[in-house]
Amino acid sequence: MEKYRLLRELLLERGVIPPEWLRASVPISREDLERVHTPRYLDALWTGTLTEAEARRLGFPWSEDLLVRSRASVGGTVGAARAALEDGIAGNLAGGTHHSFPDHGEGYCVFNDIAVAIRVLQAERRIHRAVVVDLDVHQGNGTAAVFEGDDSVFSFSIHGEHNFPFRKQRSSRDVGLPDGVDDRAYLDVLAMHLPEVLEASGADILFYQAGVDPLAEDALGRLSLTHVGMRERDRLVLEAAWHRGIPLVLTLGGGYAKPITATLEAHVGTYETALSVFR
Repeated sequence: MEKYRLLRELLLERGVIPPEWLRASVPISREDLERVHTPRYLDALWTGTLTEAEARRLGFPWSEDLLVRSRASVGGTVGAARAALEDGIAGNLAGGTHHSFPDHGEGYCVFNDIAVAIRVLQAERRIHRAVVVDLDVHQGNGTAAVFEGDDSVFSFSIHGEHNFPFRKQRSSRDVGLPDGVDDRAYLDVLAMHLPEVLEASGADILFYQAGVDPLAEDALGRLSLTHVGMRERDRLVLEAAWHRGIPLVLTLGGGYAKPITATLEAHVGTYETALSVFR
């Protein structure tokens, strides 16, 4: 949990992001959450009546603070998406909670911020079509489930085939990688699939789930990317969006290195790369 505060502080300390670029997240309304999540699940979160099994699957004990924080995280992605449509790129220094399904949370993901943001923008008629490029090492199973059969959203996931979640969902395109994949192999796969994905999606906006857990130092990743490789990964996605004129929304996603400094450096690298491409 501490990485969220530490990342914001590090971005400011290094001058990557000036203070005036930061905006406080506005907690998402229940009405907007209902565009993706079921009333029964939301009732349980609003009243603190998750079952023991549901709380265990989520990974968090229920608290009022958990609800407030989770609503703010979704609100941050919605705010970033609106800003990206105006400015070309924006980011949420949280979010990327791609394991949340309409009727339950799992894997420390309470709400699916990217799915809610897409549904909000579609309801506001700001976009028709969206693409999700999910490069977290864990498949975005909740996002895949939300949008399965929906031709207006193209979900693309490159992930560890033998990593969590062990029961995968079906994205519009999935690429499962074996353990130990290094920079060259990973980047070759991304470069092969990304142009086809963006062409097929016809998207008005790109949501980039930029989890940094493919990093070799990550405690849960099981891949072997270096910091140089992670920056090249980011550059490929960011330049592809920039050259096509597709607004891009950055969400944080996973990162579990021990010590946490490697995770922070990788997240900072994503923002530094974004600024170098979109300036």
